[in-house]
Amino acid sequence: MPRTTASREAAETGDAGNRSRFMLQLVPTRAFFTKGVGIHKDYLASFEDALRDAGIAALNVVTISSIMPPGCKIVPKKAGLKELHDGQVAFCVMSRQATNEYRRMIAASVGVSIPSDHTKFGYLSEYHAYGVNDQQAGDYAEDLAASMLATTMGLKFDPSQAWNERKQEWKLGGEIVTTRNVTQSAEGPKDMWATVIAACVFIFDNWQLDPAQLAAMNAGHQGLRTPERANPTPNRKKK
Repeated sequence: MPRTTASREAAETGDAGNRSRFMLQLVPTRAFFTKGVGIHKDYLASFEDALRDAGIAALNVVTISSIMPPGCKIVPKKAGLKELHDGQVAFCVMSRQATNEYRRMIAASVGVSIPSDHTKFGYLSEYHAYGVNDQQAGDYAEDLAASMLATTMGLKFDPSQAWNERKQEWKLGGEIVTTRNVTQSAEGPKDMWATVIAACVFIFDNWQLDPAQLAAMNAGHQGLRTPERANPTPNRKKK
């Protein structure tokens, strides 16, 4: 089979070419979790406020499905935001829900399950619902991610078994080492829209740049700007 231009370049440049090709395939190396809620008289503005509350409103967000890449490291939100630039295209797994019904409960959650073998991929799940709280939505999303991973690994799976029982069984078996979720819920306010989001945001390392180029690109960079919400909720405790 004749070589493509990309394969010839990789062969000629060796390891550097392979790293560049890997970057072009857009395989994330790090990720962080975030969540937010927005309240506004307009639906789209409530979504914008939810993005601001989550700290990612200055990004051009592209939502994707639901694989945690092999070896992808989960970092704190604060550290992840420092890596991003205003206007940057950012890929994320996102769950969102909205309501303009007074006192209707809404929730959005993203769950993740990661295998002990870091050469294998994990799963992310998006779950959104009405009438459930943080605990219920988070457990469901986490269970869904772990169950999807279990089926690809050939692990014992009993859907009638309680989630906590299955989680302990899988973790004790040593096959699944991490399950977690990020969840945001809210109650619909009167005569306003409420939107909740939960997201896993991916970060791509710039392997094709040498340290001097990377330093020049980031000179003076202070991290992603976080605009104030148009309609901030007073006295809301951050978690």
